[in-house]
Amino acid sequence: MNISWTPIRTAIVLAMCGTALVTTGAAASGQTPPAAKEDVNAAGTAQAALRPGDDFFAWANKDWLAKTTIPEDRSRWGAMDNLAEDTNQRIVKLIEGVDSNKKAGPEARKVAGYYNAYMDESAIEARGIAPLKPLLAQIGAIKDKAGLVRALGASVRADVDPLNNTHFATENIFGVWISPGLHDPAHNWPYLLQGGLGMPDRAYYLDNNERMAGLRTQYQKHIAAMLKLAGYAATDEDADARAAKIFALEVDIANTHGTRADSADVLKADNTWTRKDFAANAPGLDWDAFFKAARLGDQDKFIVWHPSAVKGEAALVDKIDVATWKDYLAFHTINRMANVLPKAFVDQRFAFYGKALSGTPQQSMRWKRALGATNEAMDEAVGKLYVAKYFPAENKAQLQKMVANIVAAFGKRVDKLDWMAPATRAQAKEKLKTLYVGVGYPDQWKSYAGLKVDAKDAFGNALRAEAFHTDQEFAKLHAKPDRTDWSMPPQLVNAVNLPLQNALNFPAAILQPPFFDPKAPDAVNYGAIGAIIGHEISHSFDDQGSQFDAQGRLRDWWTKADMEHFKAASRKLVEQYNAYKPYPDLAVNGQLTLSENLADLAGLEASYDAYRAAAGKNASAESDRQFFTGYAQSWRTKAREAAERRGILTDGHAPPQYRTATVRNLDAWYEAFDVQPGQALYLPPEQRVRVW
Repeated sequence: MNISWTPIRTAIVLAMCGTALVTTGAAASGQTPPAAKEDVNAAGTAQAALRPGDDFFAWANKDWLAKTTIPEDRSRWGAMDNLAEDTNQRIVKLIEGVDSNKKAGPEARKVAGYYNAYMDESAIEARGIAPLKPLLAQIGAIKDKAGLVRALGASVRADVDPLNNTHFATENIFGVWISPGLHDPAHNWPYLLQGGLGMPDRAYYLDNNERMAGLRTQYQKHIAAMLKLAGYAATDEDADARAAKIFALEVDIANTHGTRADSADVLKADNTWTRKDFAANAPGLDWDAFFKAARLGDQDKFIVWHPSAVKGEAALVDKIDVATWKDYLAFHTINRMANVLPKAFVDQRFAFYGKALSGTPQQSMRWKRALGATNEAMDEAVGKLYVAKYFPAENKAQLQKMVANIVAAFGKRVDKLDWMAPATRAQAKEKLKTLYVGVGYPDQWKSYAGLKVDAKDAFGNALRAEAFHTDQEFAKLHAKPDRTDWSMPPQLVNAVNLPLQNALNFPAAILQPPFFDPKAPDAVNYGAIGAIIGHEISHSFDDQGSQFDAQGRLRDWWTKADMEHFKAASRKLVEQYNAYKPYPDLAVNGQLTLSENLADLAGLEASYDAYRAAAGKNASAESDRQFFTGYAQSWRTKAREAAERRGILTDGHAPPQYRTATVRNLDAWYEAFDVQPGQALYLPPEQRVRVW
């Protein structure tokens, strides 16, 4: 449960998405705010007479919208993206300076070696597909279903995280997440999640509309092209025939997958299976052999997040012929490793995932991709370099004070809830009391001493880093959970709530302008970073976080009447967001985005209260306007249609303009900007959603 709208998960650069998030015009009182328009260049011309109550996002960001264009190598551009870009450029200079820095330690040199290997395009071109051949040879040597099961098990990686980063699926057949047990916070458990698709979600395979049909055609061509480049198919006809079978298998897999909305429902994920249960519940796959190959043979119990996919994909292993599965494994191996192969592979991958799927016209420069890969491989080692140079101790102290103020404000809101029973209130206050808040960087850094990096072997580095990360995660199965563990590196422009740890992470990179500026008025900081802090605190009490107690245990700690009230208020927010329609054929999914929308609302309210309490007699109508404008400007964004559509279908965050519209539920916003009936965002007091 994080702050960012991230349909594409990358390393440090948040590859966001969407069309031009520009709204114009007005609607009748209480109606849906205007839909997003595609013409990003017309943003400034239609807004001269725009009032805050017509479209607060466009009003607060009109100058930025008018002068900003999306970079050609991006599917989206906004405040977070701009900050990530600036942060990236700082980090690259640090990495490039390592070789000439006599004081640089072995870990920093390892970071530089990884980055330099990725940047050495001539060496990658010279090697050609030679590094890939051993992997394809292993797949080619599969003779029967027993060999197939071992290969599928060996492909498993710790590459999913359904609660903290909403990463529900993997390109491998299954993904594993290591985290405290839903009902056993004293021990780490292995969670098994669905996987096996090369496109982002089941909807891309199953939705019956012209756009998705076109993407399916392009994806099948992409499969064929990759097979041909790797020499895995002798002719175009052979490549096309193999691609058709691979795609048909993925359609079968997609039919077994849970939806994104179901994936976000932790109660549907609460499925404990013993090793014996797998054979009984999901026949068709030799699970003992699978887990042994996955190096999970010593685990007796798993939490199966997606039982339908585990059952369905196991059955497909039995049903589909070995030859098709071998081609499937070969394609996904090539596809996964494409970015450390010669340029033809890189360009083909971008042609589908960048241009077709996300609408991005131009590929990022090599240094950006090299930095992304380095962050993926050695995230905290890179973060350590960044923090030492760019995150002063006084910033951390100031942020910790703001956090304390907002936690206190949230607690006071809980105290004032007339609908909440004393028993429920006591549990809520206990969650706040025991909340761990990490600011800037982890208390304990990861070690990369066991990772071998060769400055001349980008392909090998990628394989070794992937395996090293999985080894680190699997080692947690034999250690006690540490609630101070971070799930985000310090250089990521993001923030997160970790419900199983009852903890928050605020990485250093987001703690800078425009989200936090030590020199800015407090009202602006509370509206921007304060609302984000409040957002993450509030995740502890949203539709998901409210299901976990102070120890991180999945447990119903609510009275029946309190939960009914909470659900009724939540339904109103679902309906409010369901009414937002960026495109005639596509609306925001209020249920999918409910957790984030609840956190936006409660977080903004708590931050407003904290700012008011801190300001005391100095608070005024003008400072209120600064607070709300700071909030709206932190969400300034433009993005492309293909990627925004992808985000609406697959991401738990609403598009930024609708997150800005959260203000229409706060009475103080109406007073600050004199918002009246007849303006598009106006809601009568009885229709304003009030939860916390």
